[in-house]
Amino acid sequence: MILIVVIFAGLFSVLFVLVSLLFVQTLCAVPSMRKAPASFSDSSVDRPSVAILIPAHNEEQGVAATVQHIKSQLREHDRIVVVADNCSDATAEVARSVGAEVAERSDLQRRGKGFALDFGVQYLATHRAAESTGDSIARPPEIVIIVDADCHVYAGSIDILALAVQRSGRPAQSLDLMVAPRGSGPMKKIAEFAWMVKNFVRPLGYARLGLPCHLMGTGMAFSWSMISAANLANGHVVEDLKLGMDFARIGQPALFCPDAKVVSYFPVSSSGATTQRARWEHGHIKMIVDTAPGLLLTALRERNSALFALTLDMCVPPVALLALLIVALFLVTGGVAIIMGSVWAFDCASLLIFEFTVTIFICWIRYGRQIISFQELLIAPWYMLRKIPLYLAYFIRRQVEWIRTQRDHE
Repeated sequence: MILIVVIFAGLFSVLFVLVSLLFVQTLCAVPSMRKAPASFSDSSVDRPSVAILIPAHNEEQGVAATVQHIKSQLREHDRIVVVADNCSDATAEVARSVGAEVAERSDLQRRGKGFALDFGVQYLATHRAAESTGDSIARPPEIVIIVDADCHVYAGSIDILALAVQRSGRPAQSLDLMVAPRGSGPMKKIAEFAWMVKNFVRPLGYARLGLPCHLMGTGMAFSWSMISAANLANGHVVEDLKLGMDFARIGQPALFCPDAKVVSYFPVSSSGATTQRARWEHGHIKMIVDTAPGLLLTALRERNSALFALTLDMCVPPVALLALLIVALFLVTGGVAIIMGSVWAFDCASLLIFEFTVTIFICWIRYGRQIISFQELLIAPWYMLRKIPLYLAYFIRRQVEWIRTQRDHE
């Protein structure tokens, strides 16, 4: 009996801390967002030279639009480099046709976005960018901004990120949103809302507390000294999360810049969506299991508050999984209360249910109503149940290597 009480107390304590963190982040994010200074996107303000690095694996259908969106924001000496990584289509030719430099990489043994980024950084270090005068720029760029090949980069975002890195001396992360395609059903809208909570509400709440954010994979900006020294050449399925924690460990946690905005779309195809979710969520869970205890101890030992805050935030699992864990605890303690007549554990689980529900409702009221109606939000329990096979697959056939998300045109 004592062992059962200890196990419950430990599980409840962990879930209570994680749900309370989500609650605090949400409350801090509720006030209207303060606008960035106008000078951040003012073309008359001097900013460092920028290289946009776009890793692309078989992206011939979308890379041209991405490059063209970015080109209008560039200034003299800025560059766009597309890393055509193990491509079997016309990605390289299409990127060149719209004015990007192209670095072609072929290595079927070392696959993944991290390897592509490492190759791109090496290219920037060794290849000069020709100017219209025929001269060349001998030095590497001052700022490197990483953008995925299927993203829309909003106007002014490049200036905002470059100036943020220059002024803070830290990596900068734009607001990275994923949007459900027009006409999507409620499941895709719930996914979009969950993404909004993860990538906007939570980092905004942390930013208001003076805390850093995680790197999100696209819309990430670094000084040349930071990115050239980073350990990029790995096949980690959540390389962005790992990279952000690496920078936090050395005292350079990422700064959240919500006025810079990068948007992409969820895949419509079920196979593409399943692959994408498995990569993100299996990778996230593995990071929690493998690294969270050690990182928390390191943060406490070194008194690194930024690392501690980011590790604690990383420990919050995907919202659907967190909800499933809370409901499971609620049902188990409810059964114990009925059978044994002891209700204290059930009362604790009920408190968790209440706190979590209030948190999600506040998120929806402030940021989610334009995404999903209240009636559609009520389908969320079915969305959670549909994700149980994905979480069970973590123990059975975990996704341990990077797999590109299938695009809808394929």
